[in-house]
Amino acid sequence: MARLAQTPGLTDVQRSILETVREFANKEIIPHAQRLEHADEYPADILDGMREMGLFGLTIAEEYGGLGESLLTYALVVEELSRGWMSISGIVNTHFIVAYLISQHGSVEQRARLLPRMATGEVRGAFSMSEPECGSDVSAIKSRAVRDGADFVLNGQKMWLTNGAYASVVATLVKTDTGADSVYGNMSTFLVEKEPGFGETAPGLTIPAKIEKMGYKGVETTEMILDGVTVPAAAVLGGEGQVGRGFYQMMDGIEVGRVNVAARACGISIRAFELAAAYAQQRRTFGQPLAKHQAVAFKLAEMGTKIEAAHALMVNAARLKDAGQRNDVEAGMAKLLASEYCAEVVQEAFRIHGGYGYSKEYEIERLMREAPFLLIGEGTSEIQKTIISRGLLKEYRLDA
Repeated sequence: MARLAQTPGLTDVQRSILETVREFANKEIIPHAQRLEHADEYPADILDGMREMGLFGLTIAEEYGGLGESLLTYALVVEELSRGWMSISGIVNTHFIVAYLISQHGSVEQRARLLPRMATGEVRGAFSMSEPECGSDVSAIKSRAVRDGADFVLNGQKMWLTNGAYASVVATLVKTDTGADSVYGNMSTFLVEKEPGFGETAPGLTIPAKIEKMGYKGVETTEMILDGVTVPAAAVLGGEGQVGRGFYQMMDGIEVGRVNVAARACGISIRAFELAAAYAQQRRTFGQPLAKHQAVAFKLAEMGTKIEAAHALMVNAARLKDAGQRNDVEAGMAKLLASEYCAEVVQEAFRIHGGYGYSKEYEIERLMREAPFLLIGEGTSEIQKTIISRGLLKEYRLDA
């Protein structure tokens, strides 16, 4: 086992799961990732293997057919999958977030009906907050749900749905008129159910063609158009009594998502380091391997140190959440550092490869296109700094 990014204190079950996932990544993901990514082909065979391993139910409680594992286990699995191909981790990420939201905030009926099918991967989840004009400003969303007797009618346009087509349930944040003083108290999360696929997948709900991206290919990213979508009040996450709680529910899920993005960044960084270390020992210049040149050796030292730091912050944020403690600052720190370091580590690996790094035959070219996404996903670095600074200033506030 490699030295970097080891996690102390794991149980035998956790170690067994990670060894299985690592072997799966080595045998079933890495050998096929380049071809699938360049073709922008959905990795159906890989997903079948993940379903057989029970990964879609990793964090779902055993009473609902899942493995009942912790956020830490989930994060370390995501790290291993991302080391193989980041798109694979993206497929399970939004699914995990939705399963978490239902587990933590769902009604008894929602948990009993959805979680067993989510555990097997029969039902897949997608997560929808963003819209074409709001970006990081969640308060600016325009999609709305209006009461119509015992139902709600949803209208609006959502953006950047990972798993938007293949998902069967979409946790969707919209505005509702609850009369709250704060805009955040006038938002609700709905579990919008639909058929998998593109086009009109439920009455009034349309998933257009996937959005073309510079990287993060294979997994589909879509819009979602809501045009008079009628759902029962029971579709509110947690039931009708939770109208107006959607923003706070979603932020709980986003903390999980930020740990996930940090884990993805660690996985990509580890793979970039592996590629750079191998290439630096094989490629010879001026009569000796690249790794013998101090300039390159120092790059590898800095890359390894950054991976260790990012991994440690990610693990800490996951363990805090597992302990039931607030981890908004720690998750923000983990996401900020891991994503920024990932971009730096991948670029250094690219430099070590020289001209060959620009060739599509080399894996580092793909990583160069994937790493930038992590600077944006689940909140930009600037948003993380805002969260971190606000949290710290509350703790270090000077008394008036």
